[in-house]
Amino acid sequence: MIAPFLLSMLAGILFVIGLNYGLRALIWLGKRLALLIPTRHRPAAKPEDEHIQILVLGDIGRSPRMQYHAISVAKHGRRVDIVGYKETARHPDLIGNPRVAMYALAPQPEWISWGTLPFFVNIPCKVIQQFWTLFYTLMYTTPSARWIIIQNPPSIPTFHVALLVSLIRGNKVIVDWHNYGHSILAQKALMRPLVPFYRWYEIGLGRFLGNANLAVTDAMARELQGGRFNLRNPVYTLHDRPAGIFQPIKSVEERQAFLSRLPETKSQAQDIIDGTVRLIVSSTSWTPDEDFGILLEALVAYANPEAGSTSEPPSPILAIITGKGPEKARYLQQIKELQDGGRLPGIRILTAWLSNRDYASLLASADLGISLHKSSSGVDLPMKVVDMFGAGLPVAAYSAFESFKELVKEGENGCGFETPAQLTEILRRLLGVEGEQELAGLKRGAVSEGALRWDEEWDRVMAGLIEVADEK
Repeated sequence: MIAPFLLSMLAGILFVIGLNYGLRALIWLGKRLALLIPTRHRPAAKPEDEHIQILVLGDIGRSPRMQYHAISVAKHGRRVDIVGYKETARHPDLIGNPRVAMYALAPQPEWISWGTLPFFVNIPCKVIQQFWTLFYTLMYTTPSARWIIIQNPPSIPTFHVALLVSLIRGNKVIVDWHNYGHSILAQKALMRPLVPFYRWYEIGLGRFLGNANLAVTDAMARELQGGRFNLRNPVYTLHDRPAGIFQPIKSVEERQAFLSRLPETKSQAQDIIDGTVRLIVSSTSWTPDEDFGILLEALVAYANPEAGSTSEPPSPILAIITGKGPEKARYLQQIKELQDGGRLPGIRILTAWLSNRDYASLLASADLGISLHKSSSGVDLPMKVVDMFGAGLPVAAYSAFESFKELVKEGENGCGFETPAQLTEILRRLLGVEGEQELAGLKRGAVSEGALRWDEEWDRVMAGLIEVADEK
């Protein structure tokens, strides 16, 4: 009788112990499963605790417009969460700002690179890696935000990740259309077979994604609102405007001090001040939508006047080209060949990668800015021209696209060109002695155009849209 009793007691004890551990296991499992459910957005008790995300599927340091969004949001007392790749230096106002947090996306593994994998394998691997990194960061790493402001392009995989996240976490979305991803893709011969799919994806999802949309020009806004896009939600034009860091230099002494300090100009600083050497600046991303060959061909023609020409000898030029991009090495080789072959007498071409402050000072110290931007969509505008105007620098810009006249006014703040010959004529006219008065007039026009700043434009469009109008 005792043995069965002891066995039943032992069985009861084991059952209680098992039940206890089982309940603990279930609780542990429940907690882990709960972690898979992301938090949804709830209005903050205080406006200053509200979060707004800035999303760039690219290097945030080379996305000035999105950085300006972040600065403006922080100025209005909101918390800013920047999601993007952290490759180059950010704007100084974003570094050490207590209202700004950076959520850097994991860089792509080295094995996902051109040349390592076949084309038809590389593209899916790249998209899958970007999708997971972006999805995990937006869903689980960042606080839930009231608004997510998305840079487009790229559209893939940004659009469907943002759509999923906004549905699950309850965020509102603003798509900032800088250009069209499918029009940029069409410039790459190897990628052209993918253009129809990209266009279908970008237009299809773009039509429903944003609670509101931003366009960089009026021409783009009209196109997004009708025709093949026909976006469902409102479209507002938010023109690019220069940030406060871009300012005209007010004195010769200040200009000389900067030129004497900058390594690229210090050996010719006095000649630039005296006007015996002309300083021109071009900022480029070294991509197919900027034909740098136009500038090289124009400089060769400028430096080698036709025999028997009665015009004055061309002024020597120092040309500084800033920026990074995939086609830089090819053009540097072309420049070397032209210089070694004696095709650029009196002309020095240097490349540089500068801090934001030095770049702004370089623009303010130059005689003429050059923009080679060819709009793939026909309705975007180069932000580099905006920055040049902010620094009081007149511009010679490629002009064969619809929205060009929204920014550059012919004969008022700059000149347009479509061919190397036209650019050559502009250089000879403006950089010669006889062109000093015309250049001075264009400079006054550039200063006037640059007087309208980003803060004013952003407040006009965005402050009411995201409900921060009264807090700054």
